[in-house]
Formats: sequence, C-alpha cells, structure tokens
Amino acid sequence: MRKEMLEAILCQARRLHPRETIFLLRGKMHGSIIEISELVVPPLVTYGYGFANIPTYLLPMDFSIVGTVHSHPSGNLSPSPADLNNFLGRILMIVAYPYKNSEYAAVYNCKGEKLTFKIV
Repeated sequence: MRKEMLEAILCQARRLHPRETIFLLRGKMHGSIIEISELVVPPLVTYGYGFANIPTYLLPMDFSIVGTVHSHPSGNLSPSPADLNNFLGRILMIVAYPYKNSEYAAVYNCKGEKLTFKIV
C-alpha cells in the first residue's frame, strides 16, 4: 500500500471519529502478496457509532476488490466477530484511534490471523 493511501484512510477516520469509516480495497494478487492500488467508496454506506455498513447487494461484480478497511474508534486493532462474519475479499484492514500512522493499522485474513503489511 502506498503511504498516501494510508494517510487518506487515517484522515477520513479522524474526520468521522467517533463514527466508523469504511472503504473497499482494490488491488491485485501476486502469488501470496496483495498489492493495494485504490480505495473505493462504497455506494450508500452508513457510517455509525460502533459500526459501518455496506449494502453489499448494491455492489457491482468486481473481482479486483481484495478486501475492506474500516476504523475502530475504540482504539482496538483486533477484528470483532462481526468483522470476521462480514468479511469481504481476501483481507481486512483496521485502523484504530488515534489514527496517527501505520502503528495504528493492522491487516488480517478471514480467520482473524494478523498479516504483515508494507507501506511504500
């Protein structure tokens, strides 16, 4: 993921705090490496207190979506059961309050296992 993309995610999370924010992540698979190339704002998303909701039935069939990123205003970087039960794509990225830098971001697979991510 590019540094500017992470900064955009963190900026949006700070702007909406204490509500959650959410984006779709567009990218490509290169073996076991996922390269994130774009943030996509989902249509008619709800930014709530303790949740963010994407009406998935409105999403077009887009195989370039590799996952989602959303904020945790509580500061907890771990995925909740709801996060794992509503998993979309191959990865889930969470950014946590106070949304300062990459130390407040983590990436997980669908099993909730933390993955390594790199900012370039």
